[in-house]
Amino acid sequence: MFEALSRPLSRIFAGLSRPGKLTEQNMDEGLGEIRAALLEADVHFQVAKDLIDRVREQALGTEILKSVDAGQMIVKLFHDELVALMAAPGEPLRFAKGRPTVVLLAGLQGSGKTTTAAKLALHLRDKLQRKPLLVAADVQRPAAVDQLVTLGAQIGVPVFHVPGRKPPQLAAAALDEARRLGCDTVIVDTAGRLHIDDELMDELVAVRKAAPPDDTFLVCDAMTGQDAVRSASAFVARLPLDGVILTKLDGDTRGGAALSVRQVTGAPVRFAGMGEKLADLQPFHADRMAGRILGMGDVVGLVEKAQGSIDEAAAREQMEALLEDRFSLEDFLKQLQSVKKLGSLRDVVSHLPGMPEGFDPDSLDEKKLDHTQAVVLSMTPEERRRPENIDMSRKRRIARGSGTSVGAVNELLKQFEGMRRMMAQMKKGGLLSRLAGKLVPGLGGGLPDMGSLLPARGAAAAAPERIDRSERDALRRSRKAERQRKKAARRRH
Repeated sequence: MFEALSRPLSRIFAGLSRPGKLTEQNMDEGLGEIRAALLEADVHFQVAKDLIDRVREQALGTEILKSVDAGQMIVKLFHDELVALMAAPGEPLRFAKGRPTVVLLAGLQGSGKTTTAAKLALHLRDKLQRKPLLVAADVQRPAAVDQLVTLGAQIGVPVFHVPGRKPPQLAAAALDEARRLGCDTVIVDTAGRLHIDDELMDELVAVRKAAPPDDTFLVCDAMTGQDAVRSASAFVARLPLDGVILTKLDGDTRGGAALSVRQVTGAPVRFAGMGEKLADLQPFHADRMAGRILGMGDVVGLVEKAQGSIDEAAAREQMEALLEDRFSLEDFLKQLQSVKKLGSLRDVVSHLPGMPEGFDPDSLDEKKLDHTQAVVLSMTPEERRRPENIDMSRKRRIARGSGTSVGAVNELLKQFEGMRRMMAQMKKGGLLSRLAGKLVPGLGGGLPDMGSLLPARGAAAAAPERIDRSERDALRRSRKAERQRKKAARRRH
């Protein structure tokens, strides 16, 4: 995502952050390159110009060039300006009191309105504990009603439609149906066109009059770049919008629409479609998106993704197995399957900060996870529990069963044994117990929170440093003890 923008920006900022004095001249050269990168990424020309002008003005106005970390301060300024450019005040949705909340979805044909309606319903039900009702008011596109009915059945959300009725009538009747079913949110899927015309706008105005919406969202395809911004501008000119939902944002390598739509239209991005699955709709966070654009990652987003995909009870069981020296290849297989639930390796890595310069996400071999899983699945339950008993004949059988080679089986066993040795060392030094207490609440032998041992003033800032140093010392002591134990054993023999 945003690869065409994040790669050149990382290169430019790396140059600005090199040791040496940053002057006004080389800063202007760097900002000129950034402007070119923004335009190349299909960012609106006025948005790119205003962004660069604000960064330059702040850099010169606060005498940043005289500071030791001038290049890093430029990066921070640019990050803050990106956040301000995309951020929107308030909550993504406004809920009515005493009556069903109405959410109206509009957009051009092919933007993904119907699928987005189902995604939004699932998000409201699972994340916000709402009870949504989907309204199939797109009577223009063939099979649009059937598509929404099918999607509603997949997620277990009711869909309202009465054949022969016009969209305004459907919207008005849906409010009565919502009250009858006890639904508190009504999501109206309207028809789209290949272009904006009077017929489309008149229909939307009539639907709004029949069922006044609390939120009106325009659904845009992010991969169309400036076309998405132009269509949003045309809608804003004739229809009050509360926000934009960008679909296919995970496939947008440029990022022009995400960076331009708010400043050009005044309608902020409220939600983003981040995949093909119905669960892949997320509230749009400007600070996280700015971090990913600048290569700073989005750890918070990755943690939220993990919380929604990984079973806490299973994680607790696996951590207990680590603590009790009974972690097996069966536990390893469960961890592997949990990682695959997070999505593609490319997406997971895109959330991580500090990736090395020149790292190519395309170099990640997605199939290697499948091969590793196939090797483990080709083992018997006893072999997974006791991999040290796997001899050559068993390795050949496992290789044949998994469609791999004996070398691949040997590599997996060697890596697994190395991981077990590392865990044993961490356990001796107490580091594993500390990590267990942090990762899974309730584990770790009741170790106290290190932050609670620090003075109240400045505790938040000092805690990470104290914890990291203690963990490093513990690991160093465990390694030293292991070396002394091996040395003593050699003497005895």
